[in-house]
Amino acid sequence: MSNSPEIAELKVTSPALTADEIDAAAERIAHIIDATPLQISERLSALTGARVYLKREDLQVVRSYKLRGAYNLIMQLSDVERAAGVVAASAGNHAQGVAFACRAMEIRGRIYVPANTPKQKRDRIMVHGGEFVELIPTGETYDAAAAAAAADVERTGATMVPPFDDARTAAGQGTIAAEILEQLGESPDCVVVPVGGGGCIAGIATYLHERSPQTTIVGVEPVGAASMTAALVAGGPVTLPEVDPFVDGAAVKRVGDLPYSVVSGFGASVVSHASLPLVTGPRAGRIQERGPEKFAMTQVDEGAICTAMLELYQNEGIIAEPAGALSVTALNQLDVEPGSTVVCLISGGNNDVSRYGEILERSLVHLGLKHYFLVDFPQEPGALRRFLDEVLGPDDDITLFEYVKRNNRETGAALVGVELGSADGLSDLLDRMRSSRIDVEQLEPGSPAYRYLT
Repeated sequence: MSNSPEIAELKVTSPALTADEIDAAAERIAHIIDATPLQISERLSALTGARVYLKREDLQVVRSYKLRGAYNLIMQLSDVERAAGVVAASAGNHAQGVAFACRAMEIRGRIYVPANTPKQKRDRIMVHGGEFVELIPTGETYDAAAAAAAADVERTGATMVPPFDDARTAAGQGTIAAEILEQLGESPDCVVVPVGGGGCIAGIATYLHERSPQTTIVGVEPVGAASMTAALVAGGPVTLPEVDPFVDGAAVKRVGDLPYSVVSGFGASVVSHASLPLVTGPRAGRIQERGPEKFAMTQVDEGAICTAMLELYQNEGIIAEPAGALSVTALNQLDVEPGSTVVCLISGGNNDVSRYGEILERSLVHLGLKHYFLVDFPQEPGALRRFLDEVLGPDDDITLFEYVKRNNRETGAALVGVELGSADGLSDLLDRMRSSRIDVEQLEPGSPAYRYLT
């Protein structure tokens, strides 16, 4: 911590997270934040029987909602704090929000990012921050960058701008809920919110709890990074031993203390991703207090997220990042009443186009259309031809063929990727494999061999 008594005396005390404070945040940031569209989705409405609206934070000025929280916090700094500058740790949307706020308010900022942060993301941070931001790559993980940022604050007396664990950040992010109510003109039956560190859902839940108590709230996490779920089960925030980094905008090992206290305080319950009973529509008006069935946390598979991303792009022309598609992905798991009003938050659209190969792959595996096998071909003429003629169906296609064993003269194991014409064709394919003279082993998704070979 800085030895300056002046800085110590003028440190802003974070206000309580309330609907009034969120309204104040909305006024505070109105001149810089775009009121993003609330668009009805005819496709998702037809699929669910509900009126499904998409809150398009992917169209925010930095292509995510993160600017709301960063700007609201930095706006409240004293002159002394502004002079000392701000510090943040992030490799994604929060970094861009902080960078934009620094340039807009002409405040110096230092942003720590992992050394392996893609150049595209670094470039976007610097475009938004310009001369007011110093980008400091350090370490190989977010945790290392966060530790370096904390050391910077201790050494210089600069103000940390947390991505989620601060009432000022959460209040800024909660302004999304205020916009939804204003744009919709009525209380929605259900609002579905992506969850990473928890700041966004803490702000939205706080606002809806006070301003629209009949609205059901659903928080959605990726299965590979369900830190809020783990906290609710454990009775407090816990650090996950590892997370799947694919949904990078929500790949948080430990949920924030403040978000956890808000979510648990409103009685959130953890529900199976296979079944989510919700009280919506006309019945919701009879619920006076927010119980477990009015606030639920659920998880979705990363492959399902990829499928939702592709469907958003192909049908609505929406480029959503993985975290941005969490809410829409969960629609397939929600038991919503026909005719009810559901709002899904598209939280961000900062997706690198180079990732679409992996996105398509994960989607095909999730849909049961893509499978991998180890095929032990006899080293004799016609072995591959027999496999093609006797095993593959007329609508099946080989998408990968790679020998993985070359030190045996009699047999050669090959990794074979097969894309099926339809998911229900797998049973017939396996039957044909078993009846053939070729030794075939199916690789199960998630197994060590699958991860290593594919």
